[in-house]
Amino acid sequence: MDFSVSPETQKLLARVREFVSQELYPIEAIDQGKSFRELIPLLHEKRELLRKQGMWLPQVPREHGGMGLGFLEHAMVSEELGKSPYGHYVFGAQAPDAGNIEILIEFGTAEQQQCWLQPLLAGEIRSCFSMTEPGRPGSNPVWMDTSAVREGGDYVINGHKWFTTAADGAAFAIVMAVTDPDAPPHKRASQIIVPTDAPGFQLVRNIPCMGHEGDDWLSHGEVKYENVRVPVANCIGAEGAGFAIAQARLGAGRIHHCMRWIGIAERSLDLLCRHAATREIAPGEVLASRQTVQNWIAESRAEIDAARLMVLNAAWKIDKVGTRDARIEISTIKFCTAKAMLDTVDRAIQVHGSLGISDDTVLQNFYRNERSARIYDGPDEVHKRVVARQMLKSYGYDLR
Repeated sequence: MDFSVSPETQKLLARVREFVSQELYPIEAIDQGKSFRELIPLLHEKRELLRKQGMWLPQVPREHGGMGLGFLEHAMVSEELGKSPYGHYVFGAQAPDAGNIEILIEFGTAEQQQCWLQPLLAGEIRSCFSMTEPGRPGSNPVWMDTSAVREGGDYVINGHKWFTTAADGAAFAIVMAVTDPDAPPHKRASQIIVPTDAPGFQLVRNIPCMGHEGDDWLSHGEVKYENVRVPVANCIGAEGAGFAIAQARLGAGRIHHCMRWIGIAERSLDLLCRHAATREIAPGEVLASRQTVQNWIAESRAEIDAARLMVLNAAWKIDKVGTRDARIEISTIKFCTAKAMLDTVDRAIQVHGSLGISDDTVLQNFYRNERSARIYDGPDEVHKRVVARQMLKSYGYDLR
């Protein structure tokens, strides 16, 4: 296995790193007390600036207007973007749009691509992905109540979803709904495009998380579908293929998430070290002189480096053999990287003391918004079971 980085990729990473530090870090100093929507004009100015530099949509194939980076290259770029809360959004690589773009490129019809994909690629609209339900566990994605019943040439959709990220202000949702309740569990649901201005689509609220309701892209919506009628032509891929499409999306998505978390961990470790090296606790004595702080720095360095190598290995394997044959690696990085990131953020906050929990540093943003890393896209416990099950199969034991 060769993890060497080509000179071209090294140059790209340097350009991305410079853009994030010079153009996006300063926004963090002025975002206190502002809603995300208030920051959009400034963020879109930055988008136009990086478009001129040829760095828009790093994860999207060139034929669709992106940079055409492979998983391994984009994983490294994603780390740099993750160092700022605004990195992925400004570069057009933010969830859930990035995943929806992948779905529409691979499975969308020509009409769906013309109507929804093209404006999404251009950054003219946003989208959301509506799967999780309040009455059903997110860890069991084949068990849901939302239904899509055929009536002539339409689907009539009824259901209740929540934690539909970025529903506020989205132009359309990709909805997971049961189209054949009598089919085998993994073939019951379909993915269906629903315009958010369709009669019966109701954004009930943005769910407050850690005391913050959020808005626009930076929000998690509770959504009700009440007799929402859309054409059958809005079904993405084959009817009943919703679960399979979701799995295809999640493999790549976890690589992106994990490298973003490594970027967060690196930024947090940098802040930890800067503060420890300069913060006096007595005349002539700084925090860095304390062994506990030294241990935290060393542990964070080791854990981040280990997580990065695991993620790059998973990305390399996806590039070589596909997501199915890399499922052990994909599940392993999910829980290992989330823990490394959250432990590093927590140590950085502790070293900063009361400053760390204030809004004067980005650490509180990381802590508040990223605790969910151990929950979404499958909780830690589910991924650990996946790894154990796959490993035990080689010993002749099927964990059911």
